[in-house]
Amino acid sequence: QLQFVESGGGVVQPGGSLTVSCRASDFTLDYYLMAWFRQVPGKEREGIACMGNIGHSADYADSVKARFTMSRSYAENTIYLQMNDLQLEDTAVYYCAVKWASPQSICSMQSADYDYWGQGIRVTVAS
Repeated sequence: QLQFVESGGGVVQPGGSLTVSCRASDFTLDYYLMAWFRQVPGKEREGIACMGNIGHSADYADSVKARFTMSRSYAENTIYLQMNDLQLEDTAVYYCAVKWASPQSICSMQSADYDYWGQGIRVTVAS
């Protein structure tokens, strides 16, 4: 079972910024598709950003485009989600997820496509 350590959540005011991270602890991310999802109680898990393996830029859901940035650090074996201009509706539990794939594979933002998940980290936007 692949292990992750998620960190960086918390409480922020509307318009503020937070960065959440997801560090792979016992495997390398090089050949994995990566994604961030979020979920609020009573709703389905929403894919908000994803990144393919080796050389692909990130794709974003319309709900977060131009506000959120997904990135990765090869050296730290970590993926990040920088969230700017946070709004009340961004309040959720955020999850990282990965799936092994052949090189140059294209990522998706469908939760059913991912095999391994972080434990989730709470982000609360409140005034």
